[in-house]
Amino acid sequence: MVTPVYPPKPRPGDRIAVVSPSSGLPGILPLPFELGLERLRKEYGLEPVEYPTTRRMGSTPRERADDLHAAFADPDIKAVVASIGGDDQITVLPFLDRELIRANPKPFFGTSDNTNLLAFLRSTGIVGFHGATVMSELGRPGAMHPQTADSLRAALFTSGPYELSPAERWRDVSRDWADPATFDAEPETRPGTGWTWVNADRVVEGRGWGGCLEIVGWLLMADRETARDLSEYNGGVLFLETSEDMPSATEVFRTLRNMGERGLLRRFPALLMGRPRTWSFERPNSPEEGARYAAEQREAVLRALRDYAPDTLVVFDVDLGHTDPQFVVPYGGTIRVDGTARRITVTY
Repeated sequence: MVTPVYPPKPRPGDRIAVVSPSSGLPGILPLPFELGLERLRKEYGLEPVEYPTTRRMGSTPRERADDLHAAFADPDIKAVVASIGGDDQITVLPFLDRELIRANPKPFFGTSDNTNLLAFLRSTGIVGFHGATVMSELGRPGAMHPQTADSLRAALFTSGPYELSPAERWRDVSRDWADPATFDAEPETRPGTGWTWVNADRVVEGRGWGGCLEIVGWLLMADRETARDLSEYNGGVLFLETSEDMPSATEVFRTLRNMGERGLLRRFPALLMGRPRTWSFERPNSPEEGARYAAEQREAVLRALRDYAPDTLVVFDVDLGHTDPQFVVPYGGTIRVDGTARRITVTY
């Protein structure tokens, strides 16, 4: 595995690819997608370019890989953004042309199932960006969360350090994307609760790796895009978060336990754990039920770390992944976790 490098950044006025390497959900739920495209144009000054599978459900893995190849190979395309996540992007990885993508490095933005492509890019030598899909973040009803919008702007157009800060207000309850009334106003939010620090007596700076915990587990099971020589991860910053599928605390513990048995957890002296999603349409938890779910997940993480990496510096409820606001995190790029000063800085 080579050391990833940051690809050149786009500038306002540039064309960027909008692709669906996982689900073609824009074809079924166009309202947040069209809103996200409009914001790319009006708020960021970028011109989105769609591809054959961007709005098509049921596209084959090879067809989706072809779209990625076309986006990376086109010299007029300056960045690539995922429309949304899904659950089968791992099947696209075998069709990707590593040399083509390595020869045409571009910033890629995506979360959730796009953890697959982010891990692929890192192992190929390209820093990717965990965050900001078109439908979920750019297509947020009413307006983008200001902390999300600022982080995305910095990640898109600037290079250098960017300090994260706890959410001033946050939410994880969604409304129906098929209902036009959903987009008449911003979603309801709750006051921020800050981050929780554990073993915060040191400073850790290293390259980021991780993403959606469920996808990381799948990649490890399939032995895809993870280093055989675990020393590749020594001194890095692990960041993890769970999806709207809301895995149980038992599943979270077992995934981390298996990472520990593999010798992986102890390679990372710091862990950023994203604020968990505690509500879904299938499990519409009350605030009390959601708080209990989050507490059980936190204890599962701490239990695994006590067994396999007890000295790890941990920060809980970082605003990354399936949450709102959502900070962009460089995948393979530099992350600095300053426990003594209670600060997190990423390098875009």
